[in-house]
Amino acid sequence: MASPIVHASTTIHYPDTDGLPMAESDFQRKPLMYAVAALDLYFQAQPEVYVTGNLFLYYEEGNPRAVVAPDVFVVFGAPKHDRRSYKLWEEPKIPDFVLEITSESSRSEDQEVKPRRYALLGVQEYWQYDPTGDYLAPQLQGSRLVNGRYESLPATVLPSGVLVLHSHVLGLDLRLEQGKLSFYDPATGQKLLNYQEAEQARQEAEQARQEAEQGRQAAEVRAQQEAAARQELEAHVAALEARLRALQDESAAPPPAPPANTQP
Repeated sequence: MASPIVHASTTIHYPDTDGLPMAESDFQRKPLMYAVAALDLYFQAQPEVYVTGNLFLYYEEGNPRAVVAPDVFVVFGAPKHDRRSYKLWEEPKIPDFVLEITSESSRSEDQEVKPRRYALLGVQEYWQYDPTGDYLAPQLQGSRLVNGRYESLPATVLPSGVLVLHSHVLGLDLRLEQGKLSFYDPATGQKLLNYQEAEQARQEAEQARQEAEQGRQAAEVRAQQEAAARQELEAHVAALEARLRALQDESAAPPPAPPANTQP
């Protein structure tokens, strides 16, 4: 922690917002919303993993100015419920993962001020993503806290040109694909989807299932029709064969004996 917790004797107001927009532009807003939604959906079955974004994080009780608002952060060991802000003295632990969607206007803050603050607080991983490529090269960079300082995480470039970094905290890969940030599950190789993408995938899967079921039912009907046709054909062939045998039997039978002559 940067400073010891001070217990205030009077009620202190900790604002929930600074009145500023959530992000500077679509370039910052869209990856922010994707990251929060994709991670929240991925960890939805784990009640002690809290995922949020653009939320005030107060780190010194009694000092409302001791605050930072990470674009995205994840806490392993904090109960999953909605919050107005994240006050460290009321929570079980500090965030483990922080991602800042950076730009030229926030360069100094994201490159100098925030890393020092997060390192003092003990945030295990600090990530930066520059969606417009204003100054970061590469546009996605991650670092891990080692002995109180952040050290850069290694990056891999795939043959397709995709940049891949692994988050030890999340157990996920972060990829830079044509300048866009994506999360991937390395165990499955699947991209993490946001709620809209997941719902679309669910609908597509349901449509494919229904089409497959309709195809199965149609194939079953065709099979039944073909079986009935075969049975009818076999019955017709059997009747013809029986008629043919009857005709053959008639032709093979000896002619009837002529009537005997009788004398009066």
